[in-house]
Amino acid sequence: MLVLNNIQIVLLILLGLPTLYILVFSIASLFYKQKAYSESPRLKKIAVLIPGYKEDAVIVDVAKSALQQEYPPSLFDVIVIADSFQKNTLERLNLLPIKVVEVSFDKSTKSKALNKAMEQLDSAYDIAVVLDADNVMERDFLVKTNAAFEDDIIAVQGHRTAKNINNSWAILDAVSEEINNSIFRRGHRVLNLSSAIIGSGMAFKYDYFKNLMSTVTAVGGFDKEIELKMLKAGKTIAYLEDAVVYDEKVQKAEVFGNQRRRWLSAQFHYFRKDILSAIRDLFSNGNLDYFDKAIQFIQPPRILLLGAVILCAIGFVITNHLLQNNFNYSLSWIVLTIACVLAFVCAIPKSFYNKNMLIALCSLPKGMFMMLLSLLRIKGANKTFIHTQHTTVTKSN
Repeated sequence: MLVLNNIQIVLLILLGLPTLYILVFSIASLFYKQKAYSESPRLKKIAVLIPGYKEDAVIVDVAKSALQQEYPPSLFDVIVIADSFQKNTLERLNLLPIKVVEVSFDKSTKSKALNKAMEQLDSAYDIAVVLDADNVMERDFLVKTNAAFEDDIIAVQGHRTAKNINNSWAILDAVSEEINNSIFRRGHRVLNLSSAIIGSGMAFKYDYFKNLMSTVTAVGGFDKEIELKMLKAGKTIAYLEDAVVYDEKVQKAEVFGNQRRRWLSAQFHYFRKDILSAIRDLFSNGNLDYFDKAIQFIQPPRILLLGAVILCAIGFVITNHLLQNNFNYSLSWIVLTIACVLAFVCAIPKSFYNKNMLIALCSLPKGMFMMLLSLLRIKGANKTFIHTQHTTVTKSN
């Protein structure tokens, strides 16, 4: 019985700490209020940077959509960074009132593409907006982004949300995105910590971003590298809940797994790289933002955390009952399960509570299995460019 109880104590701690972490920020997210920005800000020059690798299927329509902003056309440029595009695609892009920067690398990465483009741009910009090759901005995205930079802000993350929820995998991916928005963006800003950035739908002061990107060496997860550099330097990242960018959600299980494999590999890489530095900075400079980001990278994937808590709770409650073990252990598992479920309930927007969501939940066990496989196969993934092919431009349900 002693061995069983010791195992339970260890697992309760290992699962309880990350559950407490997401619960605190999930509840905090319920109190988020978007900061009001100036109604008459100075209109700044904006570069909308859209790096794409073999995105011939979507890039022309995405570029056309990016031009449809409620912002003076003379004050923003859409810049498509074309890596390995077909000749016909380049010809169609060059017919549009945009800038096309062709790039080619032995090993392609998003950071290389952005750096190469900014080396070639000769216009003076105030703000850099970074999109993925499938992203579609709401028409007022640049207006709201411009207003945000009227304050003393160095970087902002927009509200990236699902463009498509047309099958169960897309719904699960969309829900995951919104859970992260609640915990790592709204909840963090409520508690006066920086918003996490995602790699797209984000904006920076242009000169700062250009200098920062020139120091990036990441193959995968460049956004995590620049985020850590910013937080270590004491910079704050804001969040614009009402500046919306639509992002294509994955529609196949294998794509879901590959995408998570890339993300997890980058997270573990930067945890190992920065955790000791973050601890030193916490005690020497009180830099909680940097420390929070470092430990954030070691948090288990939310979907696996939920599955582990539920399975352990069921298994140990039954075992404790059969062995007539101290009820306090079973009670602890019940409380942990309630806390974990409550964290998810608070983080998921009400709009997702519908029949389609219930159907999508049937794919959740497979999603948990895909995440587990991703964890087992993360070695070296951050050193390889893993491309996610996009197919959808228009917003669909």
